[in-house]
Amino acid sequence: MSYITTNSPAKMKRLLLVLGILLLLATEILRVYFIMPFPGSQHRNTIALAYFIDRNRIWLRIAGFFLIGYAWLIHPDKKRNRYAPTRKKTVWPAIVISVLVLFYAVVFYLFNFRFEADKMFEQPRTVTFAGAAANKVPLDRLVIGVVINNEAKAYPIGIIGYHHQIRDSIGNTPVMITYCTVCRTGRAYSPIVKGRPEQFRLVGMDHFNAMFEDAATNSWWQQATGLAVAGPLQGMQLAEIPSAQYTLAGWLRAYPNTKILQPDSAYADQYADLADYDNGSIKGSLEHRDSASWKTKSWVIGVRAGHAEKAYDWNDLVSHRLIHDSIGSVPVLLYFSADSNFHAWNRVVGGQILRFTRAAGQPGLQDINTSSSWNVNGLCISGTLKGQQLQPLPSYQEFWHSWSHFHPTTTRYNP
Repeated sequence: MSYITTNSPAKMKRLLLVLGILLLLATEILRVYFIMPFPGSQHRNTIALAYFIDRNRIWLRIAGFFLIGYAWLIHPDKKRNRYAPTRKKTVWPAIVISVLVLFYAVVFYLFNFRFEADKMFEQPRTVTFAGAAANKVPLDRLVIGVVINNEAKAYPIGIIGYHHQIRDSIGNTPVMITYCTVCRTGRAYSPIVKGRPEQFRLVGMDHFNAMFEDAATNSWWQQATGLAVAGPLQGMQLAEIPSAQYTLAGWLRAYPNTKILQPDSAYADQYADLADYDNGSIKGSLEHRDSASWKTKSWVIGVRAGHAEKAYDWNDLVSHRLIHDSIGSVPVLLYFSADSNFHAWNRVVGGQILRFTRAAGQPGLQDINTSSSWNVNGLCISGTLKGQQLQPLPSYQEFWHSWSHFHPTTTRYNP
């Protein structure tokens, strides 16, 4: 005696419906999950997978809807085995599928219109600058300062920290000023890609670092390194423009004619949320400073000299004020000035490797070699070396997790 399987078409119908809806849900959720700071999303190398989902999301959606559409074409076999027990019809499958469809509609809205990075962190509506006399930014705020062709500009971290990037021009040169508050990384780049000015939007994060997408090729670029990590331009790197982190007061002393980026009143609440960021007391595990040394969220000074890199503990620098060291073959000096600014210089001047001490009773330094006096910006102001300038090295205040990850060959200074 043979038995007819009466419910296999019904099961197949439900299976295809569920698979189709799950594919749609996975496409919307994972596309954003892998490149935003959700629990567990930033600790693995998932950029390639995230980029694949993002670039193919239309086809994945079509596949999901195809499964759902094909499922509706399947008609359950109405033939019944006369020996099979009578089964009551249930509405639970229809309810479950309806809930999943509704859930997908909510997920689609959230992950396409609310959770995308450039919708959570918008670009400023107005970009205005002011001189020292008309400036509204408090003088104790940290800024990223850039000088090109004798034109100086200052970009408060509390402003660019929310927007993540500001497009501007300094000395008739296009610039892209960037900042990631989760890594504490400020960088200035040239937005010129293959000889043409490029537009970028914030697309997400890679290992807790802001990531941008260019408009021409949709490649993804790391903020901390300027490296394209996915897309047609993968492996290319934006040219970095020298920049420095100062208090605004210190920057104005060095460059009194600087122009200062002013807050956009449309984002006053967002800037207020970052009011305690500069000193590290902001609430929240992603941006709050760990005051201990060499912890994930500890502050370090990362310095680059040629192809060599080294990290210095912020607490050690603040305590000693002066650190003499070498990075590779380059003798370096780190200095924490009385106005709370840090500096990293090559301490070779005129063929001499200089050693310094803090000037007695006044701001600045004195070199032991010639007893010449130097101001807080590394300019010799008196003595046999008057007029000489200590050459700055690329240096950044960052969280240790950021510097150690994006500079894997770095060494640590051990006093």
